[in-house]
Amino acid sequence: MNSPAAWHTPNSALYTDHYELTMLQAALHSGTASRRSVFEVFARRLPDGRRYGITAGTGRILEALESFRFEAPQLEFLARNNVVDRRTLDWLADFRFSGNIYGYAEGEAYFPNSPLLIVESTFAEACILETMVLSMLNHDSAIASAASRMTSAADGRPCIEMGSRRTHEEAAVAAARAAVISGFHSTSNLEAGLRYGLKTVGTAAHSFTLLHDSEKEAFTAQTGALGLDTSLLVDTYDVERGVRNAVEVAGPALGGVRLDSGDLVAQARWVRDLLDDLGNTNTRIMVTSDLDEYAIAALASAPVDAYGVGTSLVTGSGAPTAGMVYKLVSREGEDHEFVSVAKAAKNKISRGGRKYALRRLDERGKATAEVIGVGHAPADDGNDRPLLHQFVADGQILPGWTGPEAVTRAAERHALSLAELPTSVNRLQRGEPAIPTEYEE
Repeated sequence: MNSPAAWHTPNSALYTDHYELTMLQAALHSGTASRRSVFEVFARRLPDGRRYGITAGTGRILEALESFRFEAPQLEFLARNNVVDRRTLDWLADFRFSGNIYGYAEGEAYFPNSPLLIVESTFAEACILETMVLSMLNHDSAIASAASRMTSAADGRPCIEMGSRRTHEEAAVAAARAAVISGFHSTSNLEAGLRYGLKTVGTAAHSFTLLHDSEKEAFTAQTGALGLDTSLLVDTYDVERGVRNAVEVAGPALGGVRLDSGDLVAQARWVRDLLDDLGNTNTRIMVTSDLDEYAIAALASAPVDAYGVGTSLVTGSGAPTAGMVYKLVSREGEDHEFVSVAKAAKNKISRGGRKYALRRLDERGKATAEVIGVGHAPADDGNDRPLLHQFVADGQILPGWTGPEAVTRAAERHALSLAELPTSVNRLQRGEPAIPTEYEE
């Protein structure tokens, strides 16, 4: 990864919902705002038919936590619109998160009810983080989960994230980050490269070819400016003519050709044959055009060297949110002892109590279950792997969990986590979660 320039998050205090602050006001009024509390983020289920999910977004939450401050512009807005009263405004003006945060490392696989993030603090401090936490975890984990299925289907062939123009500008940066966590080779998004040190790539679009009086002139200009190792887009007009023009301009040193339309499987095969016949045996073939994990899997037998993925990636490939929730699971009672609490509404039941988690491994090091202890760490039978890490201690963000370092670390965790799971995670067919979630009360 490239060395990034310094980048600072904007003020994040109002990345939240109105009712988080009115709850705070009511808790201050009732005297319960300072009760010690434990909140937990989890997904009750995976997207329909998916066998696993991938955790992402924690690093962005920690970065945003550093700028979660109610300064003059935020306080003036809240006062002007009568969102909360003066007492609450005064409390917000002094807010600094002082609690502890634990969770699954980014890149880690998760399953139904995995305790992905645990926030321990006063009710007031944890309450106002809810919306920001969920928006980042839900979005980034959805993208990372889709990206993981794509890189798995690609089976070692590089995938390039190219979805910026299909989503919100900030979501595009987050999507690029999440994609690289799940094994993508690079991104087209320059802002993601700046912030997180990601490798950025890109060459030319159809408009560049159309700008010139002929395709050959366009290819001559591109190779002259970018070098012979560039990739030429050969399907603006006729693909066969485009390949021949590319070879005529660049010769056997041509880096690659890109196919962006048509029957990509059949086309890649005869383009490979044509390139080889013309002496360009080392010229790579990259395919784009609305790819998803199923299209990538269908191209497995085709002579394709790389995939460019856009729309399906940044929209979660049919699952644009991870369906995570943020629930109070334990809180201090009037006697200062902790009490487990849980929601009992139909189809939205939660399980109370502070959670601990490990991945149960067999003698070969393969995962057999997600084991969650309620109120205590579950028993380790000797080679199991604890899943919770501490990210924040007494309000201080611990090193290694933010910035480019965190992305590199998460990409490594993703590869190790998938290697540990049953091979069923590589199947794209609908199925049950790859391993069960078990509780130790």
